[in-house]
Amino acid sequence: MKIAESDLIINPDGSIYHLNLLPEDVADTVITVGDPDRVGEVSKHFDRVELKKGKREFITHTGYVGAKRVTVLSTGIGTDNIDIVFNELDALVNVDFERREVKKELRSLNIIRVGTSGAVQPDIPMGTILASSFGLGMDALMNYYQQNPSGKEQDLLQDVNSHFGQLPNIHPYLTAADDTLLNTIGKDLTHGITITAPGFYAPQGRKVRAENLIPDFIGLINSFKSNEYRITNLEMETAGIYALAKVLGHKALSINAILASRVKFEFSKSPDKIVEQAIKLVLERL
Repeated sequence: MKIAESDLIINPDGSIYHLNLLPEDVADTVITVGDPDRVGEVSKHFDRVELKKGKREFITHTGYVGAKRVTVLSTGIGTDNIDIVFNELDALVNVDFERREVKKELRSLNIIRVGTSGAVQPDIPMGTILASSFGLGMDALMNYYQQNPSGKEQDLLQDVNSHFGQLPNIHPYLTAADDTLLNTIGKDLTHGITITAPGFYAPQGRKVRAENLIPDFIGLINSFKSNEYRITNLEMETAGIYALAKVLGHKALSINAILASRVKFEFSKSPDKIVEQAIKLVLERL
């Protein structure tokens, strides 16, 4: 079945609409970062860079780490941008643009997010590099997609819904990290459930001037426990990455540089060093 021109927009040069990329521009291993300026902080460690492209907040560099071809791509902030990036990345590798048809043989990407985050547990210090074992979405993205959760995901989400049942009009979703990536790139790191919020201030329990609807949101978050699982940190992309990757048949892992302690009300004095540590760790373990 042909995909409509209005559903999949292709630029006159054959590139996909937002990312401005051609199918051959994408490596099998993709590192995503939120900040466009962080793309160069990753690719400076490449042995060779073969292309640099950009449009809006979506900057892409593809090159080589040793013999491994790697793409690093900025997503911008939030799961609304993850919706764009992941659908377009998938189309680039799994749709025949000339025929506007899904390819018979599908390609699965390894996608690793390297991002920043705040810890919600007192025993997780700033400077920790944390691998998300699950992404728990408090945003609305996956209300629009058909999902097929595993038994473990369903059981854990049931406990989440019981714990957070008092929250108005919020329908959480939960997806596990890819086991292979978690046990290789994420090996020996701190693991935990990462909450993905739809905003930075009140949706993450911050208060500046506007009154928050949910009192002590951080306390509600860090008191959650389900068997060996607890919520460890907050950010704005991981759950969307995990859920869409699973829906589309890709493998995903989120690596979080912990820059803040939300329970100790502290923020790192050297955030760039912590992010650099996370970048080097991922590149060394690819």
